[in-house]
Amino acid sequence: MRKAHPAHAILIISFFDCAPLPRFSNNSSPRPSAPLVPFDVEPPAPSPTEPPPARPLVGTVQAHPDGFGFVTPDDGSKKDIYLGHETMRSALNGDTVEVRLLGTDARGRKEGEIVQVLKRAFSHTVGTVYARAGTVFVVARDTRIAQDIVLPDKAALGTAKVGDIVDVEITRYPSAEMEPHGRVMDVLGGATDDGIEIEVALRQFDLPHKWSDAVVKLENKLPKTVRKSDLTLDRKDLRNLPFVTIDGETAKDFDDAVWAEKMINGFRAIVAIADVSHYVKLGDAIDVEARDRSTSVYFPRRVIPMLPEALSNEMCSLKPKVDRLVLACELDISIRGILRRYTFFPAVIHSHARLTYNQVWNWLSEKEAPTDPDHVALMPQLKMLQNVYSRLRAKREKRGAIDFETAETIIEFSENGKIESVHPTERNEAHKIIEELMLQANEAAALYLQENKAPTFYRNHEGPTPEKLENLRTFLARHNIHLGGGMTPQPIDYGTLAALTANRTDAKLIHTLILRSMQQARYAPENLGHFGLAYEAYTHFTSPIRRYPDLLVHRAIKGELARKRQNFGDLQSLGEHTSQCERRADEASRAVMNYLKCVYMRDYVGDSFVGTVSGVQSFGLFVTLDGMGIDGLVHVSTLPQDFYKYDQVGQRLEGEKRKRMFHLAQKLKVKVVRADPDALKIDFMLDDTPDQ
Repeated sequence: MRKAHPAHAILIISFFDCAPLPRFSNNSSPRPSAPLVPFDVEPPAPSPTEPPPARPLVGTVQAHPDGFGFVTPDDGSKKDIYLGHETMRSALNGDTVEVRLLGTDARGRKEGEIVQVLKRAFSHTVGTVYARAGTVFVVARDTRIAQDIVLPDKAALGTAKVGDIVDVEITRYPSAEMEPHGRVMDVLGGATDDGIEIEVALRQFDLPHKWSDAVVKLENKLPKTVRKSDLTLDRKDLRNLPFVTIDGETAKDFDDAVWAEKMINGFRAIVAIADVSHYVKLGDAIDVEARDRSTSVYFPRRVIPMLPEALSNEMCSLKPKVDRLVLACELDISIRGILRRYTFFPAVIHSHARLTYNQVWNWLSEKEAPTDPDHVALMPQLKMLQNVYSRLRAKREKRGAIDFETAETIIEFSENGKIESVHPTERNEAHKIIEELMLQANEAAALYLQENKAPTFYRNHEGPTPEKLENLRTFLARHNIHLGGGMTPQPIDYGTLAALTANRTDAKLIHTLILRSMQQARYAPENLGHFGLAYEAYTHFTSPIRRYPDLLVHRAIKGELARKRQNFGDLQSLGEHTSQCERRADEASRAVMNYLKCVYMRDYVGDSFVGTVSGVQSFGLFVTLDGMGIDGLVHVSTLPQDFYKYDQVGQRLEGEKRKRMFHLAQKLKVKVVRADPDALKIDFMLDDTPDQ
């Protein structure tokens, strides 16, 4: 039952969280894609040259779909160690293992063998039921699980049928002699069932998605309206101010409302954030569940919230025309956009309107005029917010913050659930107004907590590693682009580079490479600054409905205001947990998006499109279809006949005989040859026929 396995599914970068990009493969396997691992082809047979160490190493397995793998040592003292097919038979992706070094292979990499598995990474997974030669087994959706999971009897199969997608428990882990065994825990449905991709993602990424009885019991006790007892003397009454919320069309959890006015030599702005900590107490059932989830997970047409809907969509959502409790950040901003003072205090507001980004931008850009009298009355306030934004943005650019234009892929559905279109959407100035005010409030929160030496989370974003910086400089040099700053470039050097390349046709791809040269942002109790935003201190304060670190920051601020600090426990471990949960949520969202893109492209097999080369690997070219944001692979074997040399730094493939070159940002006409939702793969081939 050994099969070939595909490589990787495309992922969309979130701002400054710069993990490597997994991609689609053109492999012919039914297996879906998995997060990228740092290898793409099986290495040649090893030739031992070094004696083994006295003591085995302990590390984490990174399995490859083709059956081999690597171990990343836990102590970080050594590079990854290659594991061949035979020794990988006893391990699964993510397992903690003890490894003995054997030597160095022909590619100069250390090779090892597994001595024993110390800890298993998971107890269940999701896959599709198959049958062959009298054996029933599950092929895991996670392609890093190269072993088939055998269902040894009818009891293990349960009510599942061949072709069903199931949640399978591992009842016997693999060994060198035997494949893993399992039993079906739950039948999720068929491959074509509406919403099956989300059910798969929830299990595949082990996302908590059911509320415990204790949470439901506590949720039922929550108030339905703001009570008189909530309006204590220390809570300011701001209900007369014309606060508004500005969000996307489909949003239901409104974290933030904003208001501003002109002052002498500057502005006064208030960012009002839902006072989640008023309702969710440290250590109660809802808090424990929120800490476990750490973040809301957003899928097309469905959200897995961090908080129960009675809070996320009701009492903590800053809905219009109702009273809501908030933790307010008042900002004193100079004409030049300098933050002069900031104050935090609990308050109550009464939002005057729930507005959308497109709605506000159409009014401000005079594409259309508001017709509702309430909206007409809000126009002076919206123009004031735009004025504040322009000052803050100018200051941010002067400070040297890196500013890249990013596009989000939108999937639109018909009423019967059929995908109607897939397309990127650009941010407009209304997005940027809210973004800039949120950034300023987040910085103010970090500065306040740092000044008071309060236990909290910071949102740290460190600069590029020396290796990534060298690769970036080499690539830029080949395109006659210069990054200043020598060996230690500062944010302003990156910001200057972003501005200088903003009008290039390949700007988005260059900016993507620049982002990928940096490290991932993460949560930690120590402040290391935010390189991308050029802040000496930064945290997350503005989204406590959907991010647990923001809720913790609220508690820390309120503790300082009341001069009564709370004990949050081990913040270092909690920071690692919330950072991991954030990455897990992103991976799950991308997997669902990729599935839906594949479903959509099945109707276009045989059709041709114009796209842009968005990635180059030794095995082929990744092409993003223009105006659609859909990626696929042109495998090297389908390119015009030649032997192609791969230039990793230059991001190009060059034919040895005919000298035809394919490179990053190149425009190509491609034909869709395959779209496989189960394998999360879209395959293209070059279409060199001239347009009619």
